[in-house]
Parts: sequence; C-alpha cells; structure tokens
Amino acid sequence: MAASSVQNKASKQTSAGSVPPARIPAWLKSDELLAANAAISEELQRRTEPIDHATVDGLDRIVRVSAKRELSFITNAEFEGSGIGEQIFEETLGLRSPSEVADSKSRSALADLPVHLGRMCEAPLLTPKQEALLFRRMNYLMHQADQQRSYLRTKRPSKARLKLIERLVLLSEWHRDRLVEANLRLVISIVKKFVNTNNSFDELLSEGIIGLMRAVEKFDYERGFRFSTYATQVVRRNSYRTVVTNQQDRQKVACGLQDMDIDLSDEERVSAISEKRWHELRARLATMLDDLDRREKLIIRARFSLGSHRRVHTLQSLADRLGISKERVRQLERRAMEKLQEMAADFEPAALVSPE
Repeated sequence: MAASSVQNKASKQTSAGSVPPARIPAWLKSDELLAANAAISEELQRRTEPIDHATVDGLDRIVRVSAKRELSFITNAEFEGSGIGEQIFEETLGLRSPSEVADSKSRSALADLPVHLGRMCEAPLLTPKQEALLFRRMNYLMHQADQQRSYLRTKRPSKARLKLIERLVLLSEWHRDRLVEANLRLVISIVKKFVNTNNSFDELLSEGIIGLMRAVEKFDYERGFRFSTYATQVVRRNSYRTVVTNQQDRQKVACGLQDMDIDLSDEERVSAISEKRWHELRARLATMLDDLDRREKLIIRARFSLGSHRRVHTLQSLADRLGISKERVRQLERRAMEKLQEMAADFEPAALVSPE
C-alpha cells in the first residue's frame, strides 16, 4: 500500500510530549551504507547548509516546505518493528561495479549500443535477492524520513532532525537510482520499437526513463513478481501514449494551418513531414501565436486544442472564463484568425514540407 506523511501526527505526539530526540540511528552508519553515504555527501551538504544558517523565520519556512514535499514509498508492517533497521542493513547487497562484470554476453550487448547509451547501461543486472533488498531498503529509508518529519515541531524545529530527514531521503534516492540504472537496458529495448520518422528515440527514451522511475516508486516487491514484469508494462504504456499524443498534436496543427489558409496538399499530408520540418513548422506556429494579444492567444489555443489544451473549448466556456459575452469571444476569434492569415501570407509552407 502506497503511503505519504500523516500531517497531524506531529501535533499529537508533541502535545503528548513523546517526540523522540533526533539521533542518527546506528544502522545509518553500517558498512552496507558506506558507498551510499559517500555518494550523497556533497548533495547532503548543499541541502543542509541553509538549515545551519537559517534564522527562526527561515527555519519556519523550511519546515513548511518540508511538510508539503511528497515522500512516496510502499509501506510495510515490518517497518514499525524494533531493530528492523539493523536487520535490513546487516544483509549483504553485493552490488558489482561495471568493471567487475565478466559476462561476455552482457559486454557484447553493450558493444552494439552507441557509446553514450553503452555508458548508461553499464550497471550490472540485479539478482532477484539484490532487487528485493534494494526495494526494501529504499522504501524503509523513505518511511523513516516520513516518520522523522512527523516529529517536527512547528515552533522551534530541530535542525538536527531536518538534516536527518534530508539524509534519509537522499539515501533512499540513491537506492532508487541503482534500480533505475540496472533496468535502463529494458527501457531501451522497449522504446526503440516505437521509433519512427515522427517519434524520435531521444524523446521516447526520456519519457521511458521517467516512466521507469515512477514504476520503481510504485512497485510492491512483497508480491513476489520481478520488477521487470511490472516495468515493461509501464514503459510500453508510456511509449504508446507519447506516440498517440504526438500524432494528435500533428493533427491539431494541420487543422489549424488549414483554417489559416495554409494549404498542405493531399500528396503532402502531415504524416509525410519529417522530424526536422515538424519542429520548424511548430516553431513558426508558436511565433505567430506569440504575436497575438493574451486573450486572442488563449482563444485560438483553446478553440483548436493546442498546447496544454487537450480538448476543444466552446465559445460559451471561454466566455465564462474570460467574463465576456459569447459574441465577444466570437469577434476576438475572428480578429485573431485574420491576424494569423496576414502573418501566414509571408509564410511558405512548401519550404517546410518534405518533397519525398
């Protein structure tokens, strides 16, 4: 079950006088966390420096920001047990560095990738035990950060506790990153199947990695499934959604150009526009829209479902939003279209359409 912080927990515990001191637990200094603690040291210093130098009002702002930050994790009943931290971090994780990987099959697979992608995929694959332990530690660390945050007093907050929270969050993110790195090859193998002239590999890979990170945060390792099974579905779904969204955006732009009397002939349909031409076309349209005033720009984007507008808005809905009459919206739309048509007169669509 996913969990986030319980905001009223702090006030209850504070009034009861049962808030424990902000002490660094012994397991946080275990040998199993040496590499992680070393890796986060610079970022931890950067995040905690404002805490050390904060005034009373500054600390109050830091506490408010901390309270609003989402700490996502999968909760587990065992996390509340006594001594569970020592138990979790006494197990040996045994992560290997890329240089220690002697599997010729893995190395040959990396050799087939471009250099920059090969470097991204150097992390060795995880064993089922390593995978489960990484998820267990990642969620436990975030659970501890959430618990420490619930102990924060709104007045005179503990600087030591605030710094402890940052350390726990960074350690949890370090474990998350190890899971992401070990599964990047899976993302590449999925997204490359969706690549075509209208959907670039880089865009799909970026969306795939974001989906992978979300999958790591939402995966419940206790169900007994391998993470790759769950991640495959998430990344595949994200890639399909990206392809569909790009196609819808192209269709919206094509309809907008036709309404502005910019003719794309039947032989030169949107699907025939190359990636480079598409970006030029979209940039030109964005420039034209920027020459409209604020209301005209909003109306055109809403009426043609451009940008952040994922549906076509009616004249009445725009009238209600702008506080004007429906007829006035119609007049503004007509005026905006006339401006765009004048700008389009100097626009040569043939220069942007692929001759192939």
